[in-house]
Amino acid sequence: MTDPVEVLPSWRDTPARQAIVDYVGRAVQEGGAQYVPPSERIAVFDNDGTLWCEKPMPVEVGFVLQRLAEMAEQDPNLRSRQPWQAARDKDYAWLGGAITKHYHGDDSGVKVLLGGIVQAFAGMSVDSYAELAARFLQTTPHPTLGRLLRECTYLPMIELLRYLEAHGFTSFIASGGDRDFMRPVTEELYGIPAERIIGSSTGLRYQDDDAGGSVVYQAEMDVFDDGPLKPVRIWSRIGRRPVVAGGNSNGDIPMLRYAGHPTRPGLRLLVLHDDEDREFSYTAGAETSLEQARAQDWTVVSIKNDWATVFAEA
Repeated sequence: MTDPVEVLPSWRDTPARQAIVDYVGRAVQEGGAQYVPPSERIAVFDNDGTLWCEKPMPVEVGFVLQRLAEMAEQDPNLRSRQPWQAARDKDYAWLGGAITKHYHGDDSGVKVLLGGIVQAFAGMSVDSYAELAARFLQTTPHPTLGRLLRECTYLPMIELLRYLEAHGFTSFIASGGDRDFMRPVTEELYGIPAERIIGSSTGLRYQDDDAGGSVVYQAEMDVFDDGPLKPVRIWSRIGRRPVVAGGNSNGDIPMLRYAGHPTRPGLRLLVLHDDEDREFSYTAGAETSLEQARAQDWTVVSIKNDWATVFAEA
């Protein structure tokens, strides 16, 4: 097997990295008790907070805010309604609070946010949306880290994706974030093509025209891909149970639990944000997942202790 120091250079020599190397070694050892055939080497990863930075708010939310703020400028009646009011006032506390409450089981705020999102892009074609999303990520800076949003991917996790790929694993993204927001950039950023993105989605419809028609968004949610829906969506899209899963929040617990099964042990990775100097330090929305990680011997990946480098050079 390739020396993990060569393949995972941004990982420190800690028990977390050793757990990854040991698992992959067992999975690819033909004839071994934990051998996994290549066709079943499926890995699934959350995106926000697992593959790229999610603070002070998820990347996609910044994209949505721009559109909501534009709508509020055009329609004064929206300025006193959420989430348009928060978008116009740059009230990140309200937005972040809505997401944190969701991970504590209170969906009141996130339902309001999703209601605004589906109205923001209703009638837009998927092609136009993809162009806007790609442009946003190409040009928008992170508010505090001094780099573009597209440069806020975690280098150690990208190295992990390459390491798994080199050993016959196929990786998918299974995120609560919008599928079509991620698709334009995931192949370039992670080496994961658009067809391997599983995420939340807005309702779609076909609209005929002289140019062959378009697929456009409707003002209604199709699915919010989080919590118990993650395993359901993973199975419906892949048709296989993953053996590797990586997440960072309470919403990822069902996906992490779903990885592997009693006759085929899985590798479950939980990213812990505990480095206020190089990234952020927080556990809000991840308390239950950390408890389960300790109780069920999942591999907790400490950004502070396990990663020698967090981001690639800008």
